[in-house]
Amino acid sequence: MSLKDQIDAGLDAVSRGAANVKDTLSEAGHRSAAAAEQAKRDAAGDEMTTGEKVGSTVRQGVENTKAEVDAAKRDLRGNG
Repeated sequence: MSLKDQIDAGLDAVSRGAANVKDTLSEAGHRSAAAAEQAKRDAAGDEMTTGEKVGSTVRQGVENTKAEVDAAKRDLRGNG
């Protein structure tokens, strides 16, 4: 392996590491937002209208999906 190849491999590893950190933080934020939606519904109980509950449930699902996408991106890089 030439010096250029070694440098390129090192740069790729750094780039993958940075992307993994970004995705990990993003995933944590999405999971936190999903948990907050659940907690909001639990706390409000019957005070929320059916429409508000549906909207909150949809937002929770969207946040969970975004979190799973971030986790999948890390897994695809092979550094999950």
